Amino acid sequence: MRIALAQLNFVIGDFEKNSLRIKESISKAKSNQASLIVFPELCISAYPPQDFLEFDDFVERCNKIAQEIAKECTGITAIIGLPTVNPEPEGKNLFNSAAILSEGRITDVVHKALLPNYDIFDEYRYFEPGRNPHSVVIDDTRIALTICEDLWNIEDDPMYVHCPMDSIINENPELMINIAASPFSYEHRDQRQAILLRNVRKYSLPLMYVNHVGAQTQIIFDGGSVVYDKHGNMLHEMNYFREDIQYFEFNKDTGNITHIQGERSYPVPSGKTERIYQALITGISDYFGKLGFKKAILGLSGGIDSAVVSVLAAHALGSENVRALLMPSAFSSEGSVKDSLELVKNAGISHDIIPIEPAFQLFRESLAPQFGDLPFGVAEENIQARIRGLFLMAMSNKFGYILLNTSNKSEIAVGYGTLYGDMCGGLSVIGDLYKSEVYELAAFINSKKKTIPQSIIEKAPSAELRPDQKDSDSLPDYGILDQILYQYIEKRKGPGELISMGFEKELIQRVLKMVNTNEYKRFQTPPILRVSSKSFGSGRRLPIVGKYLS
Repeated sequence: MRIALAQLNFVIGDFEKNSLRIKESISKAKSNQASLIVFPELCISAYPPQDFLEFDDFVERCNKIAQEIAKECTGITAIIGLPTVNPEPEGKNLFNSAAILSEGRITDVVHKALLPNYDIFDEYRYFEPGRNPHSVVIDDTRIALTICEDLWNIEDDPMYVHCPMDSIINENPELMINIAASPFSYEHRDQRQAILLRNVRKYSLPLMYVNHVGAQTQIIFDGGSVVYDKHGNMLHEMNYFREDIQYFEFNKDTGNITHIQGERSYPVPSGKTERIYQALITGISDYFGKLGFKKAILGLSGGIDSAVVSVLAAHALGSENVRALLMPSAFSSEGSVKDSLELVKNAGISHDIIPIEPAFQLFRESLAPQFGDLPFGVAEENIQARIRGLFLMAMSNKFGYILLNTSNKSEIAVGYGTLYGDMCGGLSVIGDLYKSEVYELAAFINSKKKTIPQSIIEKAPSAELRPDQKDSDSLPDYGILDQILYQYIEKRKGPGELISMGFEKELIQRVLKMVNTNEYKRFQTPPILRVSSKSFGSGRRLPIVGKYLS
């Protein structure tokens, strides 16, 4: 049996486009003599559809599209993912399902049994778990068809009380197929492949796995669909961050799979930083493309964060579609402006210079009756940041740009940013990168083409909102701060555990207090492109009012 795996980039709720892509892929697979083509989880609606699933019309249209696609399936069988209605009065109204399309109709349906309800996942909000995992027969081949999480309960510390494959294996399947929507994080590829390999070794069956690719706002899918033989050998790993269709021959008599057509056009990202780079390029490109926008604007300060974001935007959108606004204050160094001008030249992006000092003085004059003789402080610093935000949003509104936020994860974590100032924007590009990781990304970018001036990389970080200001005036050294934040946020280490790791108690209490008391700021930030296992946003839900320090 010749099997095609279709790793495609879908748009949430764009039924016309999604169905067209699926139909075109079916037609292409038929012309290549495939007997079966497999698409990812919830491909009809794209993943995650979230509360669109609460609209009856949305679900009805998904199922209507499935019926239309089924008509294309003559001489070929397709497996697609979609929400289906639970006919029983008990339980949730919907299933997360895989439908088998053959002979012009839907011939079988399998429901997802294990519904993830952690981190960014919220499937139990919408779906009822499938209670009857079973194999399906396609072209006389018995297939253990599962959906994403159904293969993930094989770890040493299982999250669920049962494993669907333990039931399906009793039906003597000859092949495992898993359709998935498995989001990217920089360490997830290795975890995912380890889980898949453990299933192959446990059940002694070959496995074909197909994943989404592309970005849906903050959630990025890296593709990387993969095929293993029954001995655990990886036969083929499909492209990362790009659409791909590959063809395989499955011999049911021997259980062997042969890769017969299609090549991986691009190398697998070689390490953490390259994976992050490609993920962010995908995230920016799809955010703009799927919203129908083309041009971006950002504030360029002469610091490392805005420098990295400007280069990423130029790579994702084309340098001709990126505009930088240089807004020096009375406290900006001459080097900051000079470095920014060198960067825009290297990156090939356009720029404008609007000094903020005249506007700042007008604000101070207007507030003089209220502020009186009170000393210059945080209020005056934040006014400057908000003037910059105002100028950027004015340009965004006037010319139709999307404003890119340039705050990093370290700053967002401890509240080192100004609401409605440097924290505004339509998309946070590096909000899931700690400051140290931003420097690593800058080095990676320059290893390909020296774009970011070395002086930007070497200078001490500063907001330049008061005389001789440095980030280190208010924050611990980023090398130490990032270690603490990583252990607290990604690894969920509590105060006592952090102290036992060797960090000073006073430092831990200071840092965690900053993190916890600034949840209200993070609640109002733009969506953050997720590249780690625990990003700010829907994957990390903490109370705005709460204490957890000792």
